[in-house]
Amino acid sequence: MIKKLICFMLLGVFSGFTFQVSSFAAETPNVVLIFADDLGYGDLSCYGATKVQTPNIDKLATEGRRFTDAHSASAVCTPSRYGLLTGEYPFRGNDGKGIWGPCGHFQSLLIDTNKLTLGQLFKNKGYATAAIGKWHLGFGTGKTDWNKPLRPGPLELGFDYYFGVPKVNSGYPYVYVENDSIVGYDPNDPITFKAPFSETTTYPEAAGKKTANGAGGAKKAHALYDDEKTGMLLTEKAVTWISENKEKPFFLYFPTTNIHHPFTPAPQFKGTSQAGLYGDFIHEFDWMVGELVQCLEKNGLTENTLIIVTSDNGGMFNRGGQDAFAEGHRQNGDLLGFKFGVWEGGQRVPFIAKWPGKIQPDTVSDQLISGVDMLATFAALTGQTVEEKQLADSVNVLPALIDEPQSPIREELVLMPRQASHVSIRKGKWMYIPKQAAGGFKGKPGSHGAGGLACATFVGNVNSDIENGKIKKDAPPAQLYDLEADVNQTTNLYNEYPEVVQQMKALLAEYRPAKAAGKKGNK
Repeated sequence: MIKKLICFMLLGVFSGFTFQVSSFAAETPNVVLIFADDLGYGDLSCYGATKVQTPNIDKLATEGRRFTDAHSASAVCTPSRYGLLTGEYPFRGNDGKGIWGPCGHFQSLLIDTNKLTLGQLFKNKGYATAAIGKWHLGFGTGKTDWNKPLRPGPLELGFDYYFGVPKVNSGYPYVYVENDSIVGYDPNDPITFKAPFSETTTYPEAAGKKTANGAGGAKKAHALYDDEKTGMLLTEKAVTWISENKEKPFFLYFPTTNIHHPFTPAPQFKGTSQAGLYGDFIHEFDWMVGELVQCLEKNGLTENTLIIVTSDNGGMFNRGGQDAFAEGHRQNGDLLGFKFGVWEGGQRVPFIAKWPGKIQPDTVSDQLISGVDMLATFAALTGQTVEEKQLADSVNVLPALIDEPQSPIREELVLMPRQASHVSIRKGKWMYIPKQAAGGFKGKPGSHGAGGLACATFVGNVNSDIENGKIKKDAPPAQLYDLEADVNQTTNLYNEYPEVVQQMKALLAEYRPAKAAGKKGNK
């Protein structure tokens, strides 16, 4: 067992050119970071959900700490993963042009291999490292060649082992990748991206949108891929990897495909929730978490392991989300907005941490934290000194996990939606959005790309700028919210506090990317 901390000396964020930390103990803790896909603030019963039951995650919250003001690095999947792994705001990526939307089928690796990542940070400390699950950060240099080793990729970013879905479960090529190769790859039947396209598993319309396969050839590899078996397969791989690496400290990054559409839980989970396939997919995710916890217990690793469960962004109001809402489930709770947008529903996410003997059980924290903070936090956790330029935008929030600081650790946070025009800023209780609306999807209920004004009205959210799903003619040109008094963003205070608006506007300008090239559309 790790020796108890003598004192909490990790209260600083970073200063000068290095990050000063103190060593925890001679031994180092294992870390399991479970990163759900599209899991909203209201998708867990420990966060208020009543139509789904998440006993395994709820138990983690009871045995650890639940955060109420945690945020993803972006309201979109790919940039959120970039921010998590690098500690850098995604708008700084891509040579300052920013990373804004989901990466494409032939996207080169989006992370510079010279940049410090979570994988490399732990590897530098002698940890075994693995990424098992959804990657979605590209492979190679230039246009990805799927018939060659997929490098650089996870293995060049500090991970000893990778297994998972290379892109997203709703988009081709619908294969699994292990380390740098397609599982089941046959050089005599190379993958192509022209007709005739290979067959993949299909599901009823109620499962949600799945892009038709645009990849041909590689029949064996495509035959191995099965949406309904993916969650269990990833869990099996993770459990096996933990068991095989239990003799040394390890870091497992476990980015699941649950609960991104299509909603394809394994058969034993279907019909187990009161929120349709969407809720059933959450139930499978909860089971996955439980399996990893059970594996740690079986191998005697519980006391020496920090487990974190969080999400890449808020819930999306797609077919599954709408069906679940019709059953009485609110995926983002009462928060305004959805995935892709900068309102709280798009980027305020669940965050639960358990570390026996270090994190006080059954506690709740309102500290402001972000996915970009994991790099500095894990540097402190493992007693490493990291140059400020490598820490980028990451803040050490370890004291928020293991202690109860009386003052905020992080005072400012940049918030990123799909559209560069709506990059926003949080400082203390204030949130400033430089435009009207949320900068995300704008589709009406019934469409896959539902979101924005129409859907806010549809689900019953109240906002002083919105009437009948449209911006009022006399609405202010931008938005200011007091999140302490009004976390659901019902009242825009832009006109009431002009001095705060100017301060927040100036603060945002200090961060604003000079080369921002985010999409203006909703693709």
